[in-house]
Amino acid sequence: MTTWDYDGPILEIDKLSISFFTRLREIPAVMDFSATIQPGEALGLVGESGCGKSTVALGVMQDLGVNGRIVGGSIKFKGRNLNEMTSEELRDIRGSQIAMIYQEPMASLNPAMRIGKQLMEVPMIHEGVGEKEAYKRALEVVTDVKLPDPARILNSFPHQLSGGQQQRIVIAMALMSKPSLLILDEPTTALDVTVEAAVVELVKDLGKKYGTSMLFISHNLGLVLETCDRICVMYSGEAVERGSIEDVFDEMQHPYTQALFRSIPLPGADKNARPLVAIPGNFPLPHERPQGCNFGPRCDYFEEGRCDAGFIPMSLVEGNDRHQTRCLKFEEIDWNAPITVAQAKEKGAIGKVVLSMDNLKKYYEVSASALFGGANKKVVKANETLSFEAHESETLAIVGESGCGKSTFAKVLMGLETATEGRILLDNREIQDTPIEKRDTRTVADVQMVFQNPFDTLNPSMTVGRQIMRALEIFGIGANDRERRDRMLTLLDLVKLPRAFADRMPRQLSGGQKQRVGIARAFAGGARIVVADEPVSALDVSVQAAVTDLLMEIQREEKTTLLFISHDLSIVRYLSDRVMVMYLGHVVELGTTDQVFSPPYHPYTEALLSAVPIADTKVQKKHIVLEGDIPSAMNPPSGCPFQTRCGWKGKVPGNRCEIDVPEVRTLAEGHQIKCHLSDEELANMEPVIKIAAE
Repeated sequence: MTTWDYDGPILEIDKLSISFFTRLREIPAVMDFSATIQPGEALGLVGESGCGKSTVALGVMQDLGVNGRIVGGSIKFKGRNLNEMTSEELRDIRGSQIAMIYQEPMASLNPAMRIGKQLMEVPMIHEGVGEKEAYKRALEVVTDVKLPDPARILNSFPHQLSGGQQQRIVIAMALMSKPSLLILDEPTTALDVTVEAAVVELVKDLGKKYGTSMLFISHNLGLVLETCDRICVMYSGEAVERGSIEDVFDEMQHPYTQALFRSIPLPGADKNARPLVAIPGNFPLPHERPQGCNFGPRCDYFEEGRCDAGFIPMSLVEGNDRHQTRCLKFEEIDWNAPITVAQAKEKGAIGKVVLSMDNLKKYYEVSASALFGGANKKVVKANETLSFEAHESETLAIVGESGCGKSTFAKVLMGLETATEGRILLDNREIQDTPIEKRDTRTVADVQMVFQNPFDTLNPSMTVGRQIMRALEIFGIGANDRERRDRMLTLLDLVKLPRAFADRMPRQLSGGQKQRVGIARAFAGGARIVVADEPVSALDVSVQAAVTDLLMEIQREEKTTLLFISHDLSIVRYLSDRVMVMYLGHVVELGTTDQVFSPPYHPYTEALLSAVPIADTKVQKKHIVLEGDIPSAMNPPSGCPFQTRCGWKGKVPGNRCEIDVPEVRTLAEGHQIKCHLSDEELANMEPVIKIAAE
């Protein structure tokens, strides 16, 4: 393995341009991109999907595939130009000096090979060390990434680990050879917010311990604030602003950065009084970029004849630390001008109870050896005695980590599963025992769902208009095709899509546009209840604002009850009226949004709030990292479901937490908590999120 001493920047990217070549044309993916990472420094690269973030990372790895080529500029690693290295030299550096962690941990692990062997391969191949030494190092890094029982983990196969554990193994693998540069490409998008908090904490600590420099790619500004020293904002293939976290967050100097911050729900945003402002228009396709400034067509400060006249270079912002912006007018814009408030909305009056759940239970029987039909049956308690009511025009958010029973409850409500016990009343009709194929058309139309991934829910071979008309036909709406077509066009207006989209195929739509079609279809039959299962988690920040706003607007018009399933508490705080927190099948807290977001909280709610990354330098957070993974619903802990991870357990006398399941207590008006802590202890809880005074 070659190493060389070098005391300058670890990575220097200078005026880099990368294009992909198709049969028809050259598609420029990255243009005039420069960035520098000093030893031990972490640079966050943010922007919407398709802006070129991952292409930059692949350029650094020199892994652009057959069609990709660097067409200008240079990438220097420790002073040496990577573009000019031979494939042998690159092989030496990749994996040992530069390591990359990808979004999907399972894609980086060999499913047929034990974890220990996969980790040991790294130093054995790159450094030629012996098996004994390699095992010792594997044990050390698995301990470093805070995995329980490292020897057992090394002997496991990837499928025996949870998502969070797999991601830690991938991080451990990247650290095996103590690289100088670690590239992380959206490393936590597939993880729960609590696991994400632990992984981020881990990456920060390991960066300090090993002195590793990092390039952290993300679309989550809060995450970048918590992990990085510097930030570079990209838009449509170009860097538009870069500088230290404080300079860019507090004194942004580019209209796109400003627009990005206005479209994310920071503390203080409110769906009625202070709605988010979505960025107008759409992201340009690479071969349809405008003249001059790429952001021009969507910019509030655009000036014809000036902003679209020609190439715009990066300019230095005086008085800040290496702060640059790609805007001609940054010195003329009043960055502190009050935001032109998006029109304040009337809050829809909360109406009568539409949905009522009474002690709902959903259990699954699983044979101990499911493959071979073993005799021992185990019971998975997916939902334990759920009781709540949802009203007309109300948004009830359901939050919790994966495996807490959110989606199971949605399936029972939709009729995809039937309840084990308890009742579900829809407008006083019991529906818990009626599977979807036996439900009448009205009930099916009344309870509709918007799914997490808009790509999986549309038929790729049917036009958008046809798919909505098909739904109308199933719901028995419209006497003939002409009436249904008219209603379909009205639905496209409702979700703010051009009527011309009726004749488009799903592949011609962006993610946000597909999600709008999904929403139009859900509302086609005048649904009373819409279950939105993580409806914006697969979308870009700027599109999220538009889609959540759209859901709210339709809700106001149609008086729909919205059950919003999510693990993103920032969005939940912004749009929900009431919040239900679930853990391992139990409802551990239920109350209005204000009640749930201010103390006293259930200890689990407190940990969830502390885990949410917030893109605001003025916010101070209490730091709680949950130890361990969520227990399995097949083998839940005795007593309180949360006791194995709870930091407050010592405050409860005796070992009640381990023996008794807590009773539901009502604290203030309608605020329920399932916890053994005394009223005095709960009353002494401090807020997790504080906003520092100006």
